[in-house]
Amino acid sequence: MEACGALLLARGKPCPNLKEAAENFRSLLDFEEIFGNGNPVELEVGCGNGGFLLTLAARTPEVNYVAAELCSNVILTAMERMRAAGLSNVRFLNIPAEILPCYMPPHSVRRIYLNFSTPLPGSTHERQRLTSSRFLQIYREILTDGGEIVQKTDSLPFFEYSLAQFEKEGFSVHDVTYDLHHSPYAEGNIITEYEANFLKQGLPICRAVARKEGI
Repeated sequence: MEACGALLLARGKPCPNLKEAAENFRSLLDFEEIFGNGNPVELEVGCGNGGFLLTLAARTPEVNYVAAELCSNVILTAMERMRAAGLSNVRFLNIPAEILPCYMPPHSVRRIYLNFSTPLPGSTHERQRLTSSRFLQIYREILTDGGEIVQKTDSLPFFEYSLAQFEKEGFSVHDVTYDLHHSPYAEGNIITEYEANFLKQGLPICRAVARKEGI
């Protein structure tokens, strides 16, 4: 972790209570200072071992990327991969997604990626789903006007739940497909490791874009 320290913007919780951190703590990042340029910023929530961003960041060096991941062991693998690849346009947050506004300035992110987030079925876990109203309100705060959430999932119930939540929270929904790899949106798609496993099993991948409209 120390060897990858230059890539890590924040780690852990700024105070013991998540609710208190989200409401009272702010240490907003200056992306121009961090990246040394004014390029647009995009965020992946739940980056896993970094395979998706490794490809995306290499493909689009004119964009800066922030990857948020709660699991320290997993994010360490992702950071080691970025360092080995020599990519300078990726940084990491080893934090719970609930406190993203503690670090991400308002209206600073043009796109958020949600790749195969845990569906968490059952009503008792709804607040923890990354497309619940609670999280969509967080994304709305940090997205630019016209900013987008791009979701991919293999779970049809979770996908349909997400579509309903996007509309409920005032996002416009675009480019919806229930079978990504047999759709026009397959071109340019980066296949994640989870995605590759699902495809081997013959499972269709759902994808949609939710856009924050300017007020």
